[in-house]
Amino acid sequence: MKYWVTNNGTKIYRVLSGRSNAYLVVNNTHAALIDTGTSSAYSKLLSNIARVDLQGKIDCLILTHTHFDHCQSAYKVKVENQCKIVVSKNAENSVANGYTRIPNGTFLYTKLISKVGRFIGKKRFGYHTFSPDILIENSEYRIPSLNVKIIETPGHSSDSISIVVDNEIAIVGDAMFGVFKNSILTPFADNKNKLVESWKKCLDTDCNLFLPGHGHCISRKLLEKQYYRYKTKA
Repeated sequence: MKYWVTNNGTKIYRVLSGRSNAYLVVNNTHAALIDTGTSSAYSKLLSNIARVDLQGKIDCLILTHTHFDHCQSAYKVKVENQCKIVVSKNAENSVANGYTRIPNGTFLYTKLISKVGRFIGKKRFGYHTFSPDILIENSEYRIPSLNVKIIETPGHSSDSISIVVDNEIAIVGDAMFGVFKNSILTPFADNKNKLVESWKKCLDTDCNLFLPGHGHCISRKLLEKQYYRYKTKA
């Protein structure tokens, strides 16, 4: 199982990979789960978490956003761990309904996929409703026990947030896409201009590594290159 370690000794484990990534942020006494993947990946998620030598329990579940492939097991995680759920305030209505609309496509073929996905809707892309405990709105939110800072990074969706760990590594959900070698542009984004602005927010941190919701880690060098490329088009 792949993991990263900050200079402060905080470990970030990738506890799910493949269709969607999920991460576990751990120090000596506390842990936070970032995203859950789909319900079909729940057993694998639990199995991988069990492989981590947790000194305590999972304190909170932080959702980078609430599309089904990132939050479909959120209700189970909360019930089984008695942990708090942290999401953007912009997700409040969606999680109460159990469905977050598929975003717009950024390429021709993904625009078609988006239309089909919206037609299918909640029946295929819904999730169990849950009650968030902490809503992120208009400002940074900090979790001192893990030296974590949460910032709003909309664009892929209005409820997208990123988790900055020790100001070294950021977990960015679908604000960036790590599947293609020389591109971080997500195939889906409701607002491409805001997405590029969110890249700038990430560059304004001291992070040198960015962990996306899909694919491999992204270097600061690639993020800078992509930001200046798309900034001129915004």
